[in-house]
Amino acid sequence: MRHYEIVFMVHPDQSEQVPAMIERYTGVITEDGGQVHRLEDWGRRHLAYPINKIHKAHYVLMNVECSQAAMDELTHNFRFNDAIIRDLILRRDEAVTDLSPMKAAESREDRRSGGDDRPRRSAESDSPRPAGEASQADDSQGEQE
Repeated sequence: MRHYEIVFMVHPDQSEQVPAMIERYTGVITEDGGQVHRLEDWGRRHLAYPINKIHKAHYVLMNVECSQAAMDELTHNFRFNDAIIRDLILRRDEAVTDLSPMKAAESREDRRSGGDDRPRRSAESDSPRPAGEASQADDSQGEQE
C-alpha cells in the first residue's frame, strides 16, 4: 500500500456536512484495509483567489495509507461531489503523523494567547491606595476633626 496526502476544500455553504464527508472517505480507506495516519480539519479559510466566485472554503487534510483501488474510489467521489470545489492528492514516500505546519502555527498562537487572558495591572493600580479608598480615608479624617 502507498502513502498519500490529501487536501480537499468544501464549499462554505456545505460546512455542516464536512464531518459526514470525512467519515465517508475514511470509511472507504479503512474498508479496503487502509489506514488514516493524520486527519486535520482546518475549518473555514479565506482563499488566495476566488474559485467560481467563492471566496472562502472549508479545508480538510488527510494523510492515509491505502491501495490504488481505494484511491480511485476517493478521486471518483471527489470528482462527482459538487460540494468539493478543489482537491489535491500527493503520493508520499512514508507516513506523516506529526502536526502540519498550519496546525502547529495555530497551536503556538493558542499557547501564546493563553497567558494574555489574565488581567493586566494599570498605571493607576500601581499607586499604594486605589482612588476610592483615598477619598474614603479623607472623608473619615474630616469627620473626626
